[in-house]
Parts: sequence; structure tokens; C-alpha cells
Amino acid sequence: MTKEFYGKDLARYKLDRALEELDTAELLFENDKLKAANNRAYYSIYYAITAVLCMEPIAFKRHKDTLAYFNKNYVNMGIFPREMGRNVQKAAKIRHASDYDEFYIAGREETERQIKTAKDLIGLIKEFLDI
Repeated sequence: MTKEFYGKDLARYKLDRALEELDTAELLFENDKLKAANNRAYYSIYYAITAVLCMEPIAFKRHKDTLAYFNKNYVNMGIFPREMGRNVQKAAKIRHASDYDEFYIAGREETERQIKTAKDLIGLIKEFLDI
């Protein structure tokens, strides 16, 4: 099996994971579980980004390193819009607050934005990877 074929297969798997997490985020949102929806929307974004990195292939142990690499090598290079890079960083902060800040109150509009960011990013990545 060639490296490219393996990379594309793994990228498809990661995108499937991203879509599964997006579905879960939407279900949680519909049931007013906003903190959990923020978490799942973030993981949808994270898996979509790792799909792109599968084509290099490169992987990181820490999420912040994955996001930084994506922003440096894909957003800053103009492959993905700068606004998307900012939205990804916001998603990471909101996920962190949702998971670890016991006094954080998740809002519906903010959670809707998280889910929209995940949907939009998945669409851009599918187009980029031609999957």
C-alpha cells in the first residue's frame, strides 16, 4: 500500500469521526446540553484537522500543537481562511472552559457558532482533500 493511499484512507476515517462528533454535538444541542455540545463540536473540528495532517503524515501528542501546526502551515499559508483559524482557536478555548471551568455558563448562540464552525471546517477540508 502506498503512503498516499494510506494517508487518504486514514483521512477518510478521521473525517468520519469528525462527522460522528458533529452529529453528537447537534443531538446534545437539541437537548440543551450545551457544555457537552461545545466539547463534541470541538472534537469534530479536531478530527477534521487531523484528517488534513494525515496526508503529510504528521501527528502531535498535544491538541495545542496540532492546532498551532494547522494554523501555521494551512491557515497562515492561505489554504484555509484566516477567520476559520480564529474560529478554531475560539472553539478550543470554549471547549476548555466548558470542560474545566465549573462556573462557565454555555450560551445557545455560542454553542451554535461552535457547531457551525465544525460544519464549515469539515466542508472546507472535504473539498481540500477531494474526499
